[in-house]
Amino acid sequence: QVQLVESGGGSVQAGGSLRLSCAASGYTYSWYYMAWFRQAPGKEREWVASIYTGAGTAYYTDSVKGRFTITQDKAKKTLYLQMNSLKPEDTAMYYCATALRYSTEADEYNRWGQGTQVTVSS
Repeated sequence: QVQLVESGGGSVQAGGSLRLSCAASGYTYSWYYMAWFRQAPGKEREWVASIYTGAGTAYYTDSVKGRFTITQDKAKKTLYLQMNSLKPEDTAMYYCATALRYSTEADEYNRWGQGTQVTVSS
């Protein structure tokens, strides 16, 4: 059974840092794209970053470039999102997801975790 389990969310003040984790199980981890999305109350789910598990190539939305870093530990089948210099506008539920090809559209991703809440106060 395919499972993605996120952890690491919490409440921090603006300027702080958090590291999110997403543990994958139940499928072959390599040769997929893995991504982080986020969804704030009343807003659509927004793509944040992706990584190609084969080569480790990373992609970011403009608003997080230079602040967030997506990485992976292939041996542990775990995806990470290091978030630095957090801003109140980063507040959202963060989800990890997998897809067979690169995309910034949530509809292209067929496996999702349950989410982890990130709250940034000013």
